[in-house]
Amino acid sequence: MTLYQIDAFADKLFSGNPAAVIPLEKWIDEPLMQNLAMENNLAETVFFVPRGNDYDIRWFTPAAEINLCGHATLASAYVLYNILEYKRPSITFHSKSGPLVITRDADFILMDFPSWKPERFDDHPPGLEKALGVREIVGVYKHRDLLVELNDEEDVRKAEPDFTLIRKTGYKMIITAPGDRSGRWERPDRSPDFVSRFFAPTFGVDEDSVTGSAHSQLIPFWNEKLGKTKMQARQLSRRGGHLIVEQKGERVLMGGKCVFYMKGEIRI
Repeated sequence: MTLYQIDAFADKLFSGNPAAVIPLEKWIDEPLMQNLAMENNLAETVFFVPRGNDYDIRWFTPAAEINLCGHATLASAYVLYNILEYKRPSITFHSKSGPLVITRDADFILMDFPSWKPERFDDHPPGLEKALGVREIVGVYKHRDLLVELNDEEDVRKAEPDFTLIRKTGYKMIITAPGDRSGRWERPDRSPDFVSRFFAPTFGVDEDSVTGSAHSQLIPFWNEKLGKTKMQARQLSRRGGHLIVEQKGERVLMGGKCVFYMKGEIRI
């Protein structure tokens, strides 16, 4: 099998979120896919197989399969468009979260994803401030994951999560706040409307670098809060990542760039 490692939501190498992309002609056994993801030890290893003119797609963390992953989908589309010479204007991936339609605009790849508006969630685990390493929580919401709103960008940046405590809750967690648009960012056109970080130690990923699926919740959340449909987003992980996002009816659009890192061969 051929493996490609791609930095997704990245403008340059060693930024964004690395994904292992393994194209297949037909499905291999699920335990083997999980073992390959464990061996790769990246946040996500993604597999896809042809389905007519479309593709079926599945994503695995080192510990478990998940139902939606943005950065690995972006990386898969990059491999198809730029390496495997896919010629059609759009790609449709069929997933456990429904069909995902991918297009491109110059070197940006745009993904059409489900919109998962989180609702206020009062029955959350106690002690979230301690688990997340934050001073104050504005509100807690939930769809697939817990979404925890903080006061400002610095609170998100300076959070010091206790991954053992987060793991005990059983939840994946997003922390988020409005972006600092006062001009601190190098490029004013990249000043984020909102920022976030994402923690999933229960699924073998303490902190994910850039998380597309989290933005399926973040985009409708901030669309309502800010009254904006088109926004800039920034994930404040150590590697960092930039997304262009849009609320579009019952769907969300998110896009970014990818950078090729490595091609390898797997022998089983």
